[in-house]
This record gives sequence, structure tokens and C-alpha cells, in this order.
Amino acid sequence: MQALYDLIPVLLFFATFKWLGIYAATSVLIVATVAQVAWQYFRHRKVSGMLLTTAALVLVFGGLTLYIHDDRFIVWKPSVLYVLLAAAFVASNVIGEQPMLQRTLGHVLRTDRRTWQWATAHWSALFLVLAGVNAVFVLQFSRDAWATWKIATVGVVMVFAVLQMLWLSRHAEAVEAETTTDSKP
Repeated sequence: MQALYDLIPVLLFFATFKWLGIYAATSVLIVATVAQVAWQYFRHRKVSGMLLTTAALVLVFGGLTLYIHDDRFIVWKPSVLYVLLAAAFVASNVIGEQPMLQRTLGHVLRTDRRTWQWATAHWSALFLVLAGVNAVFVLQFSRDAWATWKIATVGVVMVFAVLQMLWLSRHAEAVEAETTTDSKP
């Protein structure tokens, strides 16, 4: 459900792009992202680091796109975000007690550190590939082709997530939900 919630600004961007163009879509993306940050803050009294990073990139790249009236900024934003995500995943494998994926899914699955590191590395590789493919579309194709590719990345990431969960489930065990009435010795 969280993944669908996170996609709302992106989906609004592409719907607006198809009807009104990239500058109107960029405006919608900025407003939707700011609204998403505000909603998360008022609902939970905190905002996730991922959403803050995305919002900062949207504000900077989207703001430059609108201010300079040059769409190159907003179309490069995904590559920058993907590289930052890949770097964060790689860093989490080296720094800290748990890889990022373990911090995210460790409450659902239990496995050894090596498996979490491999799963995190898989995500790093995916994000680097997506950054590269986005760069190719920015440099070699029309903005319509770029938009079609960008919306396709949503499907690519979802399919990858399902495949990753299947892979992880073969290497991990589900964490049983704790109950307050359970009194095992």
C-alpha cells in the first residue's frame, strides 16, 4: 500500500505530461510531492528519509525546470535519484549494523547478514541500470519516449520487487507475529 501511495505524484506527473506538457506536469509533481510530505508529517509527525530525499530532488530539479524553462533538469532527476539510492544501498552494506533492506524488511523476514547484503546489492544494481537507461532516454529519445520509459520503470521496479521477495523467501524464514497472549516458556 505504501508503494502505491508513493507513486501518486509520479502518476499525476505523467497524466499531466500527456495532456498539458512537461512544465505543467512539473508543477503538478512539485505540488503533489509537497502535499505528500505534509500529509506524512501531519499523520505520523515525521517524514521518511526517502520521501525527504525525493522531495528535495523534486524541488531542486523541478524548480530549476520551471525557473529556467528547461526540461533537462526534471528528466535527469530520476537518474540522480537512482544513483543516490544505489549509493545508499551500497553504503548500508558497508556501514552500520544492518543493510538497508534488512532494516526495511527485517521485521517480516529473518535471514543471515550475507543474504541481506546480496539482496541489497541486487537493488543497488537495479538502480544503477535504471539510472543508465534513463540517461540513454534523456539523450537519445523524444520526451514522449522518455515519459513512456519512465512510467514503465514503475512496472520494472514492481516486477523486480516481486522477484526479489521470491528470492528472499527461499533464503529466509518468515518472522512470526508476536501476540500479547502468547506465553511460551
